[in-house]
Amino acid sequence: MPKKGGNISLSSYDDIFQTDQSREEAQQERVQEIPLSELHPFKGHPFKVLDDEAMQKTVESIAQFGVMTPAIARPRPEGGYEIIAGHRRHHASELAGKDTMPVIVRDMDDDAATILMVDSNLQRETLLPSERAFAFKMKLDAMKRQGMRTDLTSVQVAPKLTTAIIGEESGMSSDNVKRYIRLTNLIPELLDMVDEKKIAFNPAVEISYLKPEEQQDFLEAMDYAQSTPSLSQAQRLKKFSQEGKCSLDAMCAIMSEEKKGELDRVTIKHDVLRKYFPKSYTPKQMEDTIIKLLEQWQRKREKSMER
Repeated sequence: MPKKGGNISLSSYDDIFQTDQSREEAQQERVQEIPLSELHPFKGHPFKVLDDEAMQKTVESIAQFGVMTPAIARPRPEGGYEIIAGHRRHHASELAGKDTMPVIVRDMDDDAATILMVDSNLQRETLLPSERAFAFKMKLDAMKRQGMRTDLTSVQVAPKLTTAIIGEESGMSSDNVKRYIRLTNLIPELLDMVDEKKIAFNPAVEISYLKPEEQQDFLEAMDYAQSTPSLSQAQRLKKFSQEGKCSLDAMCAIMSEEKKGELDRVTIKHDVLRKYFPKSYTPKQMEDTIIKLLEQWQRKREKSMER
């Protein structure tokens, strides 16, 4: 017969005297002050940390008040922490001369960390097309890995579901999410031109279907024609690529075409106008003066026609 109480395990002193509330508080995430040198950027982080006017304002705020919203990071196997949310705050803290910043340390796997990193940055008001494109792609890949289950009838179901979810969370259609992701197929030189608004979004999506070597030739064709593609031109280039006809000569011919907008537009070079105005005049002052002179000319012309 077994002895009474033979399987009783003694609780620790803390377990006995801790309240339910204190146990819950102990399990909650805590904000820690972590040295900036121990915080490292997220691997493959697609968002640019720029020393622009907005960054300067953040630096001034941190210098005066400190970091008001803690960053989120996770432990790295090799030591230190990987920033999930808070790259701009980290950089601003360095510029403000801080040694530490408040951080919530959270254990997360790669996919969960990627999704949180993307979502925390997509909330920013201004994002470059390239940032949004690579962020969507990273989130899509992470969500697809998370959603891979053996009971799915078709692996093709997951991408459709995930782009719809990403679109809903970002306030855009699933198709538009896919169009942004297409931009990740552009070579860096062309993607930079999209960020700089030298190539419009819709033509850039069509150009992304060109092979990398064709995109390199396309750069030469744009330089030759001193022109950027319209949507119609980009669509024709995409079709030529699909048909195996996208040669440098064909691209130069297409890019050299006069666009309808150019036929309807009168352009006067800046250096031609500048000689008629004082050096102190801004472009806006020059424009206003030209409009006034044209209005006077129009009135004189109308009077002469009445005679």
